[in-house]
Amino acid sequence: METLKHECGVAMVRLLKPLSYFQKKYGTWRYGLGKLYLLMEKQHNRGQEGAGLACLKLSVDPGSEYMFRERAEGKDAIQHIFAAVNDKIAEFGRRELEDLFFVEKQVPFAGEIYLGHLRYSTTGKRGLSYVHPFLRRNNWRARNLCICANFNMTNVNEIFEHIAKSGQHPRMVSDTYILLEQLGHRLDRESERCFSEALSAGLEGRDITKYIEDQIDLANVLRQSAPVWDGGYVLCGVTGSGETMAMRDPWGIRPAFWYMDDEMLVVTSERPQIQTALGVSAEVVHELQPGEALLMNKYGNLRKEQIIAPKKYAACSFERVYFSRGSDMDIYKERKELGRRLVGPVMRAINGELDNTVFSYIPNTAEAAYYGMVAGFDEYLNEEKIKEIDQLGRDVSPEELRRILSRRVRREKVAWKDIKMRTFIAEGDSRNDLAAHVYDTTYGCVRPGVDNLVVIDDSIVRGTTLRESIIRILDRLHPKRIVIVSSSPQVRYPDYYGIDMATMHEFIAFRAAIRLLVENGKQDIIEKVYNLSKVQVNFPKEQIKNYVRELYAPFTQEDISKKMVEMLRPAEVKTEIHIVFQDLEGLHAACPHSPGDWYFSGHYPTPGGNMRVNQAFIQFYEHHFKEKRLN
Repeated sequence: METLKHECGVAMVRLLKPLSYFQKKYGTWRYGLGKLYLLMEKQHNRGQEGAGLACLKLSVDPGSEYMFRERAEGKDAIQHIFAAVNDKIAEFGRRELEDLFFVEKQVPFAGEIYLGHLRYSTTGKRGLSYVHPFLRRNNWRARNLCICANFNMTNVNEIFEHIAKSGQHPRMVSDTYILLEQLGHRLDRESERCFSEALSAGLEGRDITKYIEDQIDLANVLRQSAPVWDGGYVLCGVTGSGETMAMRDPWGIRPAFWYMDDEMLVVTSERPQIQTALGVSAEVVHELQPGEALLMNKYGNLRKEQIIAPKKYAACSFERVYFSRGSDMDIYKERKELGRRLVGPVMRAINGELDNTVFSYIPNTAEAAYYGMVAGFDEYLNEEKIKEIDQLGRDVSPEELRRILSRRVRREKVAWKDIKMRTFIAEGDSRNDLAAHVYDTTYGCVRPGVDNLVVIDDSIVRGTTLRESIIRILDRLHPKRIVIVSSSPQVRYPDYYGIDMATMHEFIAFRAAIRLLVENGKQDIIEKVYNLSKVQVNFPKEQIKNYVRELYAPFTQEDISKKMVEMLRPAEVKTEIHIVFQDLEGLHAACPHSPGDWYFSGHYPTPGGNMRVNQAFIQFYEHHFKEKRLN
């Protein structure tokens, strides 16, 4: 129902054969470029604001360009950048493009290494200058660096101070740009180490250059840079001399997968994209481990290095619930299980009236959870049928047996999204009126005043779409009772690791808790949390505690859900409404390999998370609570 913008996505393709090999086997030297396009398109769910690609040629003569980059903004950025690349290639004649020696030396974007990036900004910084890949130039090939990443650092200022002490002067306070400068500085030092070794060995001229390019080790660069990083990240990069790297954060917050055969190495943010683009099974696609780096030198030799020791594992559970594509076999099963585990609370919400209940879902991302929920109700109903037949004994009549066996869980498509509807043309109340018509309803599938209507979503964050659109739309069918179901728990805390989450005061669960505290005369808890947070402002991030969790302690999940209903109910809607959430136990049981649940529990995996939520609550208190702007 509510759209949460996805975090970024990365794709890296490193060809292990010359372009002539792909021309002969697949009929095109653009094979790697085509695979990068597929990998990016299949991850388009991870980027709505921009896209970029970079290419490296491994063997060119001095005076020829060897690093290329193309970037664009907008939801059609992938098409724009590949169209621009094709236009640049099309500037050459047919004979030139059929001459592979010429292609390898002169044609732009005809290389062996490709980086692709899909961007959604989570820090409010927009514009082409913030679109990855980022590029750092130098006359020495080994000192050129190109990076792209899916990440957000919680301690940008700390990293800035760290590199400023080395004498650097970054031009932007952006986590990607600062990381580029930090990594570039360490790459310079690594190159100087190799240069000194070459001189000591008596090498001169181009022999020194070859020695540097053969001996440079990106593991050293990462080990000197990564320890100060606090956040969730997958970082991919390539040097001008052909060293490639991909590293995952030590908590395993952001996902990364890789595959290698004798033709190429591929790294992406999700697994099914590799399966689809390369036609391989899930078993041969590997997950990059926390704190681990995948490194390949210019000769195509691969190795894995543990850059930072793994910390407490905190793989993002929201990836499983919502962000990653549901075509991954494990994610699909987990989403179904999330739905199946909601049978009990939904039965209580409909007062056990299963025969008079219609089940549906909004939006399409909740479809897998819907399948799991109705499958759970099928199991429940089958058990009820068995009990009823058993009670009738041997004298059951065919009519009675037919009546029992004909009972079904009622499934309907109750809402259809009108993708042509645009609400930006209106203002004020007329905008709300248009928003209420973004979906069309299927009339006649619900018996007015008789049937309950259960609609499942994957998450409820702000509640705006529920209030302005969904509840009104469902109420048109005049059900006896509306039950909104979330396959994830209540979203109570912001994310600081690369997902576009609302600021704290926008969360409907948070606002409901604040309302309950005020209405129940527990305003002193709000004051206490503010004072405890304020005291910690200048503490090192490692010493900061998340006291915001105490705001929810006096209430049950059901208490907060009931208050949400009061706050989200449109004035004209009189139908009985319930909101049912997954609980934390159900989340972890359904997604056992992704324990990161900070948006729901407030247990941030890194010190920087506690620091940022502390700052967010102070901002809420000083700019909203004190001024009584709680809506």
